[in-house]
Amino acid sequence: MVDFDPKTSFAAAPVARLATVTPDGTPHLVPVVFVLRDDVVYTAVDAKPKSTQRLRRLANIEHNPRVSVLVDHYADDWAQLWWVRADGIALIHREGNTQQAGYDLLRAKYRQYQAVPLDGPVIAVAVQRWSSWHA
Repeated sequence: MVDFDPKTSFAAAPVARLATVTPDGTPHLVPVVFVLRDDVVYTAVDAKPKSTQRLRRLANIEHNPRVSVLVDHYADDWAQLWWVRADGIALIHREGNTQQAGYDLLRAKYRQYQAVPLDGPVIAVAVQRWSSWHA
């Protein structure tokens, strides 16, 4: 891949995996939609159906705010493979300016949020370390 820019590739991806750790040390990984702005990754709990509103990712972050967000690209042409990981500290915003900013940024990236309400907490991950690999 020529001119691979990790942050640009990360930001353009439609989905990421958010990795948290349970209180007993078990990894917990979920796919999320997200947006990157100024080395902060935003994702939100939206109104899509869920088995519970007490999401494990939120409880995990409350216990241990260290998280990773991974984006990857697979292609049958392995010369096109890449991944980018953002490691950082997550904060949960249940109200206020950061929650609204997260909503606004997510609505700008995903047209689906014109129909799916954003009504839950916003997770903001302050990236402390970027890691990446590309073929």
